[in-house]
Amino acid sequence: MSTPADHGHELFPRPEQTPDALRAALAVVDPTRLPEMQRTKDEAFAKAVEWQSFSPVRSWVLAWARDIEIARRPDLAARHARARSNLEHEDTAVAQEALRELSLVLDEAMQAVQG
Repeated sequence: MSTPADHGHELFPRPEQTPDALRAALAVVDPTRLPEMQRTKDEAFAKAVEWQSFSPVRSWVLAWARDIEIARRPDLAARHARARSNLEHEDTAVAQEALRELSLVLDEAMQAVQG
């Protein structure tokens, strides 16, 4: 696992960007998503073979690293949950703000893992 970042409380250090490390981290933060992780991993590896490219695997790693980054940081997890809960709000201004906030959270998490 890598060293902690400088942005507030983290539940555990950021995992390395390997399938095994990401799986172990997901088992801690949201074990119910392990079947989804395996399914999307299988799809990414199948596409990599079909396309003769590592890009689907790299995209898979980054997507799961991003999601784990959100889950391991209570600040991002709270913002993420709040934004998702307002995406279908009856007030379009609230829904638009939720979409903007969700985008910001995803971007912040992705920047952290690409680091």
